[in-house]
Amino acid sequence: MFVRTGLTLIAVLGLLLMFGQPGLADIGQIKTLKGKVEIVRGGKTIAANAGDALEQADTIVTGPDGQLGMTFIDSTRMSSGPNSRIELSRFRFNSTTHDGEFNTRVKRGTLSVISGQIAKRSPDAMKVMTPASILGVRGTRFLVKVDDAGVVK
Repeated sequence: MFVRTGLTLIAVLGLLLMFGQPGLADIGQIKTLKGKVEIVRGGKTIAANAGDALEQADTIVTGPDGQLGMTFIDSTRMSSGPNSRIELSRFRFNSTTHDGEFNTRVKRGTLSVISGQIAKRSPDAMKVMTPASILGVRGTRFLVKVDDAGVVK
């Protein structure tokens, strides 16, 4: 009996290692999308679609006509406009305690944020970095615009 159960367990673990566990790395989702939007993940660029899962370390790139809205598992909502490059640098969230950390980097373009549970729980836990500044998010709404020269407006 134990040998049979043990072999079944080994087979299941092997399949999980081969194919991964879908959803475990998901930190959010693209809710709305218009125009050209791409996700750069692991060095590969893929066309984004509404409903696509977002993962830590993803970079979101919008084209000249691109716009998108994203929702994260801590209830943070973000939107980005045309010609934007947004890196989801670090995301960690405990849904029970609401402890976590969320760091985003705006290389260019616009990012509008309505913070969620991470920023409400710990005022220093959410940061938005630009080429010229670091914004500490303290449970609020804000808009960041970075031009092609890296100047924050």
